[in-house]
Amino acid sequence: MTIPPKPFKSPNPDEFWLDERIYIREIMNAPEEPDISLARFRVPAGSTTQLHALTISEWYIMESGTGIVEVDGHKIEMSAGDNIKINPGQSQRVINMGAEELVFQSICTPRWTHECYKNLEGDDT
Repeated sequence: MTIPPKPFKSPNPDEFWLDERIYIREIMNAPEEPDISLARFRVPAGSTTQLHALTISEWYIMESGTGIVEVDGHKIEMSAGDNIKINPGQSQRVINMGAEELVFQSICTPRWTHECYKNLEGDDT
């Protein structure tokens, strides 16, 4: 006999502002499912997110807007429909040079936690 699946919810389902200079809505990020997380981000027009690295793998799925994803110093132009994988330890940030917000989703494996995040800009945020 198999155990039926149980629904679960992200503890932080509402959108909020991060000091990383980005809005986030954690669609799926819960201890009940430690292998993966999914979030939706909004980068305001003219903004650049904080340079950082993660100890986990991350994929960006671009929804709308245009911008640059910088990974280990390589600047990659991205727009709706583009996807990119960022490996553990690679520096990363998103630059929205457009006139509208840049929206993308992020899948992390294993799930994102604050402990996997390293700020590379030298302050404590």
